[in-house]
Amino acid sequence: MKKQLLILLLTILSINTYSQISFEKGYFINNSNQRTECQIKNEDWRNNPTEFEYRLSENSKPEKARINSVKEFGIYNTSKYFKHRLSIDRSSDKINEMSYEKKPLFEEDELFLKVLVEGKANLYEYVEGPLTRYFYNKNNSDIEQLIHKSYKNADGDVAKNMRFRQQLWNNLKCPQFKLSKIEDVDYSQTDLVRFFTEYSNCNKAKVTTFEQKKERDFFNLSLRPRMNSSSLALQKSTSGYTWNIDFGNKTGIAFGVEAEFILPFNKNKWSLLIEPTYQNFKSEKTIEAENVSGGKLKTEVNYSSIEIPLSLRHYFYLNNNSKIFADISYIFDSSSSSQVKLTRADDSDLSTFEPLEIKSGKSVAFGIGYKLNDKYSLELRYLTSRDILTNYSHWDSDYKTLSVIFGYSIF
Repeated sequence: MKKQLLILLLTILSINTYSQISFEKGYFINNSNQRTECQIKNEDWRNNPTEFEYRLSENSKPEKARINSVKEFGIYNTSKYFKHRLSIDRSSDKINEMSYEKKPLFEEDELFLKVLVEGKANLYEYVEGPLTRYFYNKNNSDIEQLIHKSYKNADGDVAKNMRFRQQLWNNLKCPQFKLSKIEDVDYSQTDLVRFFTEYSNCNKAKVTTFEQKKERDFFNLSLRPRMNSSSLALQKSTSGYTWNIDFGNKTGIAFGVEAEFILPFNKNKWSLLIEPTYQNFKSEKTIEAENVSGGKLKTEVNYSSIEIPLSLRHYFYLNNNSKIFADISYIFDSSSSSQVKLTRADDSDLSTFEPLEIKSGKSVAFGIGYKLNDKYSLELRYLTSRDILTNYSHWDSDYKTLSVIFGYSIF
C-alpha cells in the first residue's frame, strides 16, 4: 500500500496542469521595442523573475522569454515589470552578516523591477529571497534605490540607515506634507505605495497602482474526522527465544482539527499546516510462545494518543471552485496511560508480566486529496511505520495507518 500511494503521489506531482497557474492576457516588449500581445503564465512571483512563460494563443505551445531579450512585460490589470540596469545594495539584515559600514554597498546588475505605482513619481520593488529593496524615479529620471540599510555601530549594536526618508522629503515635495508625515513612513510596500499615491494626487497627476487588490484567505480552520485502518506488529527477540505478535488491521474513528496557513505567493499554491488529532488502537492477540508456561501468551494493547502532524501542502487548481492537493507531514505523537499488557496463561494459573508503557517515536505521512469551494475536502493519507515501544531495547514495534479524512472548513 505504501509503495502504491507514493507512486500515486509522484504521478500527481508530475502532472503538467497549466490550469493550476493560469495563463492571463498580457504583453511583452523585446529589446528592439517590438510589442507582442500574448498570454503570460501568472506565477504570482514571490521573487522578481528573470524569465517568464507565455503563449501566443489558447492552443499554441508555451515558450519562455528571458531577461536578456525582454525590456518590459506585464499582465493586464495585475502586474508590470521593467528591465533596468542599476545599482543595488544587497547588504544583509542578518546580524552575523552585517557590516560596520553605514553607507550602502552598491553593485551594478540588470533586473526586472516590479512596478508598484506609476504617476508623478514611480515606485518599484525588487525581492530576492529575504532581500527586499525599493526604487523610485520621477519625470523619466534615472532610477535610484530608496536607501534602508541595517549595520553594526562601533559598540556592535544594530543600527539603521534610514536615508530613504530624506530622499522622500527632498525629492517628493507637496505643500500638504509635513516632516512628521515623512517620519511615519516605514520601509514597506504598504507605506511606500500610500505615500507615492498621495504624492501624485497632491500634484494632480494620474496614478496607477499595481498592488495585489483582491483579498486573500491566508488562514483556514477545518474539522477533520477520519476513518483509520491501523495495523500493529510487535516482536521481542532475546538470545533464547523470539515472540512475534501481529494484531492485524483494525478500523476505527479519529478526529482532528487542522490549522492551515497559506503562504502569500505563487497564487496560494503552498501552505503550512498543524493538525492535532486524537486516535485510538485497541486489540488483543493470543499466540503460541516459547518460554511461556502452557505455551500461550495473551497480549492486550490499548493505545490512545494525540498525533501532531506538521505538514507542507501543495495545491493543483482544476478551476475556480476545485483543486487537488498533495502533502507531506512530519508527525509527533503524545500518548498517555497507554500500555501493552502481557499475560501468561495455562490451565492452572494466570500470571502477568510487567505492562509495557507505550511511548512512540516520530513518523512521516503522505497524503493526496481534493478540495471543493475551499469548504469541503476528502484526503487519503498514509502514515509510515513508527515505533511505539521506544523505551524497550528488546522490543520492536511497527504501527502504521491508512486514513480517509473528511474535512469541513469553519473559518
